[in-house]
Amino acid sequence: MNKSLDIKLAEIRRNPQTRTFIIADAKDPDMARGVQALGRLSPTDPRVRALKSPEAFRPDEAKYRTVEDFCELIREVTRQGLIDIMLMSASTNERLTIKERLFDDSHITPAARANDTTDIWVVRGGRYVGEASRPFRSATIDHIQCGKVECEPKERVLGANLGLYSVTFNNCLRRDMETSREFKEFREEAERKSFRYFLEVFDPNVDSGLATEKLGAFVNDNIVRSLAGVTERGRPVFLKMVYHGPKFTEELAAYDPSLPVGILGGGAGTTYDAFKLIAEAQKYGARVALFGRKINNAEHQLAFIEMLRRIVDGQVQPEEAVRAYHGVLQGLGIKPQRPLAEDLQLTDTSMSYAGGTSVTFSRKPVAAVSDRRSAGRLPEPAASSGNGGQRPPPQPAATKSVSYSPPAAITSWPTLPDGSPDLTRMSNAERVAYFKARLNHKLGMKS
Repeated sequence: MNKSLDIKLAEIRRNPQTRTFIIADAKDPDMARGVQALGRLSPTDPRVRALKSPEAFRPDEAKYRTVEDFCELIREVTRQGLIDIMLMSASTNERLTIKERLFDDSHITPAARANDTTDIWVVRGGRYVGEASRPFRSATIDHIQCGKVECEPKERVLGANLGLYSVTFNNCLRRDMETSREFKEFREEAERKSFRYFLEVFDPNVDSGLATEKLGAFVNDNIVRSLAGVTERGRPVFLKMVYHGPKFTEELAAYDPSLPVGILGGGAGTTYDAFKLIAEAQKYGARVALFGRKINNAEHQLAFIEMLRRIVDGQVQPEEAVRAYHGVLQGLGIKPQRPLAEDLQLTDTSMSYAGGTSVTFSRKPVAAVSDRRSAGRLPEPAASSGNGGQRPPPQPAATKSVSYSPPAAITSWPTLPDGSPDLTRMSNAERVAYFKARLNHKLGMKS
């Protein structure tokens, strides 16, 4: 199947002003945070009650998802079909891409984290992130492509053929030369094995002597400098970096439109943090977003992803998306982590694995926590929206958490002349019913 990533990259390079936008789900946290990375189980999960250790009954002791729980989330997001890239660890990639063939009939491109620099080693009790980042690679390109140490040429198509390679420049000559040298070796190996990659550039993870307002310039210059000596065959397919605000995003996007700029999501934060971030980044030239913790920590990942897609497709504004998301949660009977008014606030969300470096937005939202309704409308998305006609129809998601029925009392809502819903005239109850029915339809569930 044609992959939406390739279609969108071609469109972005052909027309840098396009709204076409690539969304990646980062399901690779096991390479950073270990057991805790996969997320917490609900306290009501029967497996929690079945635990036998004395600590299991302490309210402050978190119980975490299993690998199979996590893989099922990946399957659900893949069946939903609203993202373009699924980033995984090499072991998860082997399980789902190579053995299970999850992505064979999907427009979604599987990818794997190709290196794990020490600034993402955020383990319980660890001190690694307090030291300057050092380059390191657990995975090999061959293991990502075919699951073993050496691939035959025909086997290189079995697994993922896209990887994330991460660098961190700390304004230290010795450390940054080591980082650049390892990056060069990776590029050369990738070129020999026809392996594509995208480049993640973290902000310094220790004191670099740079003021916060200088970080954007420092990172942009290092990206350009690092790639200036790299010819087309060895260049990344796109960039992934901290959003440093309008000025530096526009600067880098304009410098070389053939290299799309992407932003990383950072810490969980509020729902509005995530929705505002993707809207702002797109406005100032970014064409890719890779969200990990923001999706993984969401109360309902499929609804959260749908709102991200609607925002970048120009169907809804971030403020309205937050309200719509809370409407879905209410309809599903899921208790939100924060009340709506609090979830509509911008916060200083951390942008690195270990914390630090906050997002800078161009302006504060206007009346973000008020109850007045947005004047925007939310039309039904076409099946091929932003995807060159390649998005497959949604398939039923095998999950108990999304089983619901719209209230019998409300089965219709105000519409515009073209038949699309008119959010400006909906009551709160009608909005809840509408978004429940929308998500029901998206998941192929019976109403």
